[in-house]
Amino acid sequence: MVERWAPVAQLPDDVDLAMMAKALAHPARLRILRVLDARQACVTGDVVVELGLAQSTVSEHLRILREAGLIQGEIRGTRTRYCVNASGPRCLKGGHRGPVKSISRR
Repeated sequence: MVERWAPVAQLPDDVDLAMMAKALAHPARLRILRVLDARQACVTGDVVVELGLAQSTVSEHLRILREAGLIQGEIRGTRTRYCVNASGPRCLKGGHRGPVKSISRR
């Protein structure tokens, strides 16, 4: 069997992966990702209505998801339209650097 290792330059670094994992560690943020994925895109107010949380709380969750690279926002007038950043979840899938080799103990 041939082991395949992905080039390190193509993978997110551990800090980026940790930020994504931390962003996904809250149930409201997971729900926001599901809402954005189902609707393709929506403004903050739509997410507030869907989740039933305060606007300031939703805005904070959106900021964390955006900084982690999981969503992206486009400013349109006084509103920001959010959608899932397709490359964010792909980084999570490919975030490991290859097969883990076991170390035998004697």
